[in-house]
Amino acid sequence: MADSLNIVVLAGGISHERDVSLRSGRRAADALSAAGHSVTLRDPDASLLPFLTETRPDVVFLALHGSSGEDGALIDLLEAAGIPFVGSPSEAARLAWSKPVAASLVRRAGLAVPEQIVLSHEAFRELGAASVLRVVADSFDGDVVIKPGSGGSAQGVSIVSDDGSLPRAMVDAFTYSDVAIIEQRIVGTEIAVAIIEVDGEPITLPAVEIEPVSGVYSFEARYNAGETTFYAPSRLSDEDAARASDAALAVHSLLGLRDLSRVDFIVDDEGVPWFLEVNVLPGLTETSSLPLALDADSRSAAEVYSALANAAAARKAR
Repeated sequence: MADSLNIVVLAGGISHERDVSLRSGRRAADALSAAGHSVTLRDPDASLLPFLTETRPDVVFLALHGSSGEDGALIDLLEAAGIPFVGSPSEAARLAWSKPVAASLVRRAGLAVPEQIVLSHEAFRELGAASVLRVVADSFDGDVVIKPGSGGSAQGVSIVSDDGSLPRAMVDAFTYSDVAIIEQRIVGTEIAVAIIEVDGEPITLPAVEIEPVSGVYSFEARYNAGETTFYAPSRLSDEDAARASDAALAVHSLLGLRDLSRVDFIVDDEGVPWFLEVNVLPGLTETSSLPLALDADSRSAAEVYSALANAAAARKAR
């Protein structure tokens, strides 16, 4: 076993995903403690930076969701303070945090990305909501997905089947971000592919197939027991699963991610994985796909999180 580390797990924050982050943080802290580390669970509040600079923990383990930890700002400060952490560098986090930016980079790399229109709240107001929505309605055939330009846990996401529902869906998206994405809905099998780095090399875990009881993978479906059936590993064919795995690794590398990530896809009837979004700090709750994938791969969360923490400490030592 590696040496015991002094680890600070950061969870909570003031984002819309605070409660989910707290659940992730508690499970991460329990797993790291089980691996023999000394763990402190902290909220990123005004006392955090003085605490970190005074105590100089061996590693910070980020279990933050939403802008509290995924937009790159806090990571920038950790890097500036020379405090090692588990997670992606700040530049990579910023690229992934902006869903339109990530989608553009992934599309330019040749991967399948749904057709999109990206609108700022300012443009939506200045150009006139009615006129904008008329163009949107005429631009897509079939259902569309409207979602915030940043954030996670499906907050502010709507599936729209008729033009009359567009205004409400736009309002919901703008509640969570100043940018909204209108995206062609891809019909198929929804999967999440988690990536962990082992000895510095990224590997994919078995894809987790997501089948919500309601048909929509909403916030409630993600975190309430019984609302979603998860298949880990997925029921995809070996060929389709391999194609999704390769696409996830390409996204992880393209954006410069590190340690762990999760890439979400819809796999259509032809086996094409359509990129939806990437998460640099995946959920670690009991219903989150990364822990489910670890179980499917017969890997212990305690061992994996501990190995990631030790790798982060080694980066600092170098």
